[in-house]
Amino acid sequence: MAASSRQEQEHTGFQLPINSVKSLLLNPFERRTLGEKLCVKELGPEKPGLNLTQQTQEKGKTYQRSFSLNWYDRKAWLTGCGFANAVFCFLCLLFKMPGTDTTWTVTGVRDLKHLSERIKKHECSKVHMNNAVKLALLGRISIAAQLDEGHRIAVRKHNEEVDKNRHILSKIIDCVKFCGAFELALRGHNETASSNNPGIFRGLVDLVASLDGVLDEHLKTATVFKGTSKTVQNKLLDCMLSVLRDCILEDVKRADYLAIQADETTDTATHCQLVLVLRYIDSLNKVRERFYEFIQLPNSTADTVATAVLERLNTFLPEGQRGKLIAQVYDGAAVMRGATGGVQRKVKDVYGSANYVHCYAHQLNLIMQQATSHITKVGAFFSDLGGFAAFFSRSSKRTAVLDKVVAHRLPGASSTRWNFHSRAVNTIFEHKDDLLKCFRTIRENGEFDATSVREAGGFERMLEDEDFSFFLAFFHKIMAHVDMLFNQLQKRNIDSVYITGVIQRFTNSIQAIRDSIPLSVQQPPTKKRRALGQEEQHRLATEVCDTILNHAKERFSFTKHLISATLLQGDLFPQHSVKFPDSALETTVEAYPTLDKAKLKTELSLVYENEEFMACSGALALFQVFMENNLQDTFSETVSLLKILITTPMTTAESERCFSTLRG
Repeated sequence: MAASSRQEQEHTGFQLPINSVKSLLLNPFERRTLGEKLCVKELGPEKPGLNLTQQTQEKGKTYQRSFSLNWYDRKAWLTGCGFANAVFCFLCLLFKMPGTDTTWTVTGVRDLKHLSERIKKHECSKVHMNNAVKLALLGRISIAAQLDEGHRIAVRKHNEEVDKNRHILSKIIDCVKFCGAFELALRGHNETASSNNPGIFRGLVDLVASLDGVLDEHLKTATVFKGTSKTVQNKLLDCMLSVLRDCILEDVKRADYLAIQADETTDTATHCQLVLVLRYIDSLNKVRERFYEFIQLPNSTADTVATAVLERLNTFLPEGQRGKLIAQVYDGAAVMRGATGGVQRKVKDVYGSANYVHCYAHQLNLIMQQATSHITKVGAFFSDLGGFAAFFSRSSKRTAVLDKVVAHRLPGASSTRWNFHSRAVNTIFEHKDDLLKCFRTIRENGEFDATSVREAGGFERMLEDEDFSFFLAFFHKIMAHVDMLFNQLQKRNIDSVYITGVIQRFTNSIQAIRDSIPLSVQQPPTKKRRALGQEEQHRLATEVCDTILNHAKERFSFTKHLISATLLQGDLFPQHSVKFPDSALETTVEAYPTLDKAKLKTELSLVYENEEFMACSGALALFQVFMENNLQDTFSETVSLLKILITTPMTTAESERCFSTLRG
């Protein structure tokens, strides 16, 4: 550094800052040592005041423009030179790649009238972006090495407890959180000091106190506040809930995009309620799915659910931020029924960018079952179907008979809607005769209790029932195609043609079943009276097929986000570098019109050609690399697209992006 300083001193008569324009012109950046380069990078561009003015005449009026230091704050890469009395590009001045506009690296820019336009044009150039990447990576290990070293393990810093009471309170809060995490009661029957069973919470506090001298002393000596009373517990729970919601709301306000996921369910008191989950990228650039609340509903109609969702959204997104909501996801078919009156339609009328997408966390066979359960007879069928597994799961003795006679366990049914599996339909249909034999064995064995005998008789009559057999055979045909569609959508390498094809094949299959209803579902005549006539069976089967067809069309009407995801799929970068995916880009810009197509294409071309980015395994990994290397301004459109894709719950199961709070 001493040699270069002497050279600069000989030319100027005094020592120039090594990051100044004059110094970089006299002693080019590429000739300097690594230590000098890192020093220049750390110092950043010099930002001197310039005596740069410009007088222009427009429409007979004279305007006087002067350079303002605010320009340095607007563009971090801008630097000035007092000798040339002009502004330069600090990034391009360092690397001087072929194709660079020399006015930004040699002569400098003095045209204040068109400065804003020239800056915008230069900032979108591929050479400028490439130089930004080079400076960001200078002196750092490669992106591939960063990914290998612990996959960017976040270092969590813990603040020291500076106050005794705060320390004590934190331990009590930890005990409350522990009980909440494992759904344990906070109160015991007898919490007096002499009690042998004071309850889990008090026992946990005593255990912590035995390991923590500060808390132990507090519990023994405190006369006013011990922190273990019912009132304190309730206050702590209210405060924790309030703080958590405030944190979520602050994160949502700072996030660029938001997606909502809602599931209709019931609580232990059979009250109808809505589970609301928010998905966004927080200020630490981490993907978050936050459970927000249970919303109590008087009923589960589309109007009621839509009103509740819109009320919550108004608290998250004020009038000017409605464009941030880019996706909405629901599992309950009842709340989405109707192209003009469903919940998703009502929300989209207010939030135009909120595309309705299918999330992989929602089992498709369950959704189709829910789509048809509004039909009374169909709802009763699925309720009866769930009783088979429950009957055998409640008794090992019953299960032993099942294993001996049927040798095929029934799929477990769950009251949690998204855990239902269509395998129950197939299993009962395929082993109907064996199950009948099993139930008759239980009734005739003489070793079973009265409840088992009574329930076995009910299931036997159910399997012999004409209506149940009709629906069992019918849904056995339907669910096979639903499962096939779900499995086909769990692929990563998909395009618009593939998606259109699998949806079309599914609708064609259902349509074929619908057209063949009189032949395919008719059961052989029996001596027992048929509860439903042939005409009524035909009507119900037709209604089920129409409901599924309409629901499939509505649920998969928007799939452009899946095409957009292929633009940032790391294993496709070598292929994209040879032939740019113009079709996928067109689809992306059509789906998200706020993106600048020209700049996005330039940025993606650079990403595809740079080997550093090929090490990224997915959208989330690529996003983290951009943020950790401060390239979000250079690749602004690519980062925006990444945020959109990461925030949107995906149909396909890409593990690093598609985790879901709803599956918990």
